[in-house]
Amino acid sequence: MSLSSIMNNATSGMSAAQTQLRVISDNVSNVNTPGYIRKIADQKSYANQGVGAGVEIARIRLATDRFLQAASLNAGAEAGRQNVRYELYDRIQSLFGDPGADSGFFSQIDSIFSAFAASAENATSGPLRQDAIYKTQALFDESARIAKQIQAVREDADGRIQSAVERANSLLEQIEKLNVEIAKAKVVDADATGAETAQQTLVNELSGLIDVRITTRSVGGIEIRTGAGILLAGQGAARLDYNRAGAVSSETNFNEIWVTEPNGQKKALSEGLSSGEIKGLMELRDIEAPAAADRLAELMTRLADELNRAHNASSSVPAPTVLNGRNVGQSLETALAGFTGKTTVTIVNDQGVIQNRAEIDFSGGAITINGVATTPANFLSALNGQLGGATASFAGGVLSINAGGANGVAIADDATTPSNKAGRGFSHYFGLNDLVSTDRPALYDTGLTPASLHGFPTGDALTFRFTDGAGTKIRDIPITVPAGAGTVAELLTALNDPVTGAGRQGTFSMNASGELIFTGRGDPPPTLSVLEDRTTQVPSGVSMSELFGLGGVRASRADGFTVRSDIAKDPAKLALAQLNLGAAAGTTALSKNDGRGARLLAGADQTATAFSAAGGAASGNMSVSRYASELAGEIGGKATIAKNRATSAQTLFTEATGRRNSVEGVNMDEELVLMTTYQQAFNASARLIQAASEMYDTLIGMVR
Repeated sequence: MSLSSIMNNATSGMSAAQTQLRVISDNVSNVNTPGYIRKIADQKSYANQGVGAGVEIARIRLATDRFLQAASLNAGAEAGRQNVRYELYDRIQSLFGDPGADSGFFSQIDSIFSAFAASAENATSGPLRQDAIYKTQALFDESARIAKQIQAVREDADGRIQSAVERANSLLEQIEKLNVEIAKAKVVDADATGAETAQQTLVNELSGLIDVRITTRSVGGIEIRTGAGILLAGQGAARLDYNRAGAVSSETNFNEIWVTEPNGQKKALSEGLSSGEIKGLMELRDIEAPAAADRLAELMTRLADELNRAHNASSSVPAPTVLNGRNVGQSLETALAGFTGKTTVTIVNDQGVIQNRAEIDFSGGAITINGVATTPANFLSALNGQLGGATASFAGGVLSINAGGANGVAIADDATTPSNKAGRGFSHYFGLNDLVSTDRPALYDTGLTPASLHGFPTGDALTFRFTDGAGTKIRDIPITVPAGAGTVAELLTALNDPVTGAGRQGTFSMNASGELIFTGRGDPPPTLSVLEDRTTQVPSGVSMSELFGLGGVRASRADGFTVRSDIAKDPAKLALAQLNLGAAAGTTALSKNDGRGARLLAGADQTATAFSAAGGAASGNMSVSRYASELAGEIGGKATIAKNRATSAQTLFTEATGRRNSVEGVNMDEELVLMTTYQQAFNASARLIQAASEMYDTLIGMVR
């Protein structure tokens, strides 16, 4: 080997050792830098015509482990998803308070029935009546507050989705710019590890928002796709677009998050999205919070209905001059069809003595009033004729009875064969003496049958939106009220039509209580919401979604209940007595000291009630008290599960990150060993140069 070869080899060794030391110094100086990935300088021997010619640095790379990187990114995405779900669901749980505390929401339910029980012991006590009314109104006020706060949590989640989308766009733009820098550096064999480290930090943050899959490009840099394969970066930066809904209610339909890939193709981000903060926010907003709102609304609806059942079976003393019902969403003829049993409408004076009575018998599919046959079309005139001066009227879906003068109206069902339709007596069905009123239809067991007239004009239309289990829109389907006789059966046929209706998404049916039920096809089945409703029932004026509880309108019920205004102003109008139909002529049929109506109110929470399916819970018969207890347990249980999932996901992320850092992070002991090694290599190469120089000097001296 020539002296020049020795010099060249030694020089290349010094250069390689110098580069190695520079890399080590960079690693050591960044030992405490978050997200820093250790650099490695790969060196290889250099040969010229088969003869060793020294050493060279092949490349400077990051000490990445693709498997550990993927595990860490996946764990980070799941942690982001579960943490935000727990954070927001814990807020929902806190709205209900401590179930064991007197101030908790569920404890307030028990307190109102205790208050009515106290009134039953002293029916004439004004303070006890006032206390019962106050606690009842306080409960419904609290349910309205909770319902609104649940929607506020959904609104917060929606706003955070908007912020996350904007942040994701910023990250993708920065990642793509670094792709360009890295590719340029690779072309000229320059060190691109600084840009790669910065890029990896951005990818780590992006993975907390969206589940991503990373592949390395041959030209340098990375390509990023979602778990479903949507291209986000690597061939240009994708663009995410989302417009938040603004004010959120239970009936809000949220916009889709669209991804415009670098090639211009638009796809829904929710398709195949399995983890990340955005996924967790969408699940809370679209599934978990609506389920809690649905369950709350169903509880408050049945609680109000059971209170109204007891109140309609009772009367205040003196009896009210006017009984105004609720909007039943039907014509009077349709509402009267299907009743069975007997009920009696009486006119009583201020002493509780019956002045006139009209016994209404619905037996055998016919109607008689005091033995005189009538029809639904002539019902009002026949009833007015038997009441002698009192006036019954029906307008806008509401039945009213006015006693006239100083008299009052009291109604009682027959003790042996009480009137009944859809599980409610005559007064209860029409809401003539309700304790709790609402500003919208709340009971969807309408009592309608397929043969009933629905009352919606031909051509009225509404639009359904169907979404899959991930919240992705499947299809918007407009439905038009069909021409024909106007029966519910015809409406069901139009709804279930596979071409012009929703038949491909599921089936609409009507149960024995007249409740319209949608059963979706597939697993999981699609979710139905109402995008637009331009239907108006005649004569009630309610829409189809309001009458049948379609879409998010069901959850909106919880903030619409209130104690009837005249009772709230005057506790004496609270119905705590019961009408004695067997009282002798001229004797008192209503007594102020009668507390039987109060006992009915006190026991309303123990009455078996038909609850509709809500928030993932199946329909079934149980008491209000039991339903409330199960709801309290469910909310607490879901919060605990969400916490456990968040803890587990965070633990897994910490473990995955720790393992990744053990490979990619800087180990000071290793770096010090390497520093010593390359210092010695540098010194050895320098000693070779010195030896070669001395040999040159010797040769030159010999020539002289």
